[in-house]
Amino acid sequence: MNGAAVLASGGTNATPILITLGTLFIIAGSIAVMVWSYFRLQRHRADAIAMAAYRKLAEEAVANQQELRDALQKLSEHVRSVEQLMRDVG
Repeated sequence: MNGAAVLASGGTNATPILITLGTLFIIAGSIAVMVWSYFRLQRHRADAIAMAAYRKLAEEAVANQQELRDALQKLSEHVRSVEQLMRDVG
């Protein structure tokens, strides 16, 4: 009670100080959350761009793989025909 008596007897009023500090902490916290959210969004966007590039690369790899399979199939047919020709000759 001695503290309350000192405040009541002409000491410093703590209420405006607490309100000011509380408001500043709320504003600072809000700014910190906004900055954190912004950088998190930027990281998410970068990940999405990287994932799109990876998806495109994967699609190209599948297409190239199919082309290689087709070329290998044609080559196998040519090798079979050459082997058959060698059997017929020899």
